[in-house]
Amino acid sequence: MHLIEQAEEDNRTIITEFILLGFGNLPELQILLFLVFLVIYIVTMSGNILIIALVVADQHLHTPMYFFLGNLSCLETCYTSTILPRLLVSLLTGDRTISVSGCFAQFYCFGSLAATECYLLAAMSYDRYLAICKPLHYAALMNGRLCLQLAAGSWIIGFLFCVIITPFMSELTFCGPSEIDHFFCDFSPMLKLSCSDTSMITLVSFILVSLDSPCPFLLTVTSYVCIIATILRIPSTTGRQKAFSTCSSHLIVVTLFYGTLMTVYLLPKSNTLKALNKVFSVFYTVLTPMLNPLIYSLRNKEVKETLRKVIR
Repeated sequence: MHLIEQAEEDNRTIITEFILLGFGNLPELQILLFLVFLVIYIVTMSGNILIIALVVADQHLHTPMYFFLGNLSCLETCYTSTILPRLLVSLLTGDRTISVSGCFAQFYCFGSLAATECYLLAAMSYDRYLAICKPLHYAALMNGRLCLQLAAGSWIIGFLFCVIITPFMSELTFCGPSEIDHFFCDFSPMLKLSCSDTSMITLVSFILVSLDSPCPFLLTVTSYVCIIATILRIPSTTGRQKAFSTCSSHLIVVTLFYGTLMTVYLLPKSNTLKALNKVFSVFYTVLTPMLNPLIYSLRNKEVKETLRKVIR
């Protein structure tokens, strides 16, 4: 029996590339999707690069809130660039293949940047908590050193998160089928295609996600519970509106990011919900990075004022 199993293993063809099925095989939709995603990519890159340029160039924006916003915009440009260029090429040429190593690289970059975003959003919510709940001590507490530590810590933890999983991923072998029913290399769709024993990597990823994900999420939620409680205690309506306006943009971004992320990864993985999962994946991987600079610039007086100066 063991010899038969060994023979079957030897006869397996080890695949060296995957086929990303994307949004189905509808030729009439490919050009339309290409144009839509191309516009989204251009708007995302332009918006985020503009935010970075404004934060660097304008002295008035050299504050902790805009320092974190600059970091977030830098992250969003990298985040979008790990997925959209490859998707645009496949929509334009019809070539949906991606090498196994290329798929691993895309997963590593995407996973690291997603984890970094969780921590950056938590750092930004902590900054808003100190600004609203501890206004007299804000300047002393949120100094330049702490800002750098929080930003650097977010990037380092995010990339370390995927460094631990990557060696386990590299040990996997894939011997068919080679089709990934997604538009990028996500963890679960790749794991399903492996013909190796995936119990160890599943356990490691579960432990890492259980230890890593709740921390920034709970910090963000706790910060906003304290912020809302403090705002409600402000006697004047004008005071409440002014306090809320300083964190409303960040709250919208956090709700969009975590809302779609949780929908994708916590929904049951049934066949009927597969298409819905793909739609929500588009939201947090493609649309959220595009909307973030728009939300911050449209709802922020200081950013709008800086933009007016630049245009003049």
